[in-house]
Amino acid sequence: MLEILDQLGRKVSPNPFPPKRIVSLVPSQTELLFYLGLENEVVGLTRFCIHPHEKVKTKPIVGGTKQVHIEKVLALSPDLVIANKEENTAGVVSELQKFVPVFVSDVNDLSSALEMIELLGRITNTSEMAGKLCADIQRAMADMPEYKPLKTAYLIWKKPWMAAGGGTFIHSMMALAGFENVFSHNSRYPEITLTQLQDLEPGLVLLSSEPYPFKEKDKKDFEMLKKNCVLSIVDGEAFSWYGNRMLETTQYLQKFNKQIRTSSVIK
Repeated sequence: MLEILDQLGRKVSPNPFPPKRIVSLVPSQTELLFYLGLENEVVGLTRFCIHPHEKVKTKPIVGGTKQVHIEKVLALSPDLVIANKEENTAGVVSELQKFVPVFVSDVNDLSSALEMIELLGRITNTSEMAGKLCADIQRAMADMPEYKPLKTAYLIWKKPWMAAGGGTFIHSMMALAGFENVFSHNSRYPEITLTQLQDLEPGLVLLSSEPYPFKEKDKKDFEMLKKNCVLSIVDGEAFSWYGNRMLETTQYLQKFNKQIRTSSVIK
């Protein structure tokens, strides 16, 4: 029987190995499991697990990422549950691990994202494909052009206003794209005020498509910002989904950078 340490340092031993029935509670890692060829092994997921679109439609839903229905998970008789420190609650993990091995990821940057892929490959017996994916991601990231730092705020929520701070995967993707996070001195996802945002004088404000679905109409809330500040709606999945999605992220960031840095406002 295989025993590995997950990203919280917990021992996880799926039985049988490799696991034949997997429930994933993490949208980006659900997508990764399918990428690794585990379509048949995935027997349950959350309603936020929307990729790959056609394949996830056939799988039972066990709730949301925060409101997981324990009884629905257990009814699927999983050999392994995939969870995440940030996206799922400690209570859900604690309750599930009484009955089934639970692998918990903790992804805050590129390094921990690659580690997660490697560990998930090991625990699902797909190490060869996981290793190739990690190499492809590292190659794509290394090929990213270097950009002049641009003072940037990345907002994830409204009422209350919340931003991505330091120590987050979003922060690491911002850095990769040359976006200097004006809220890097705050940890995780701080609540902010628009006055604080104004005082930090960002040249770019990114309004994420998730978890709060910012729309063009929301830009009117930022009329107090200086005219040399650009507001842009961005694909939240590109900045916050770790796993195989990172291959697409590099392409998205390069295209977005090309567009935003040719703005007549940003020089």
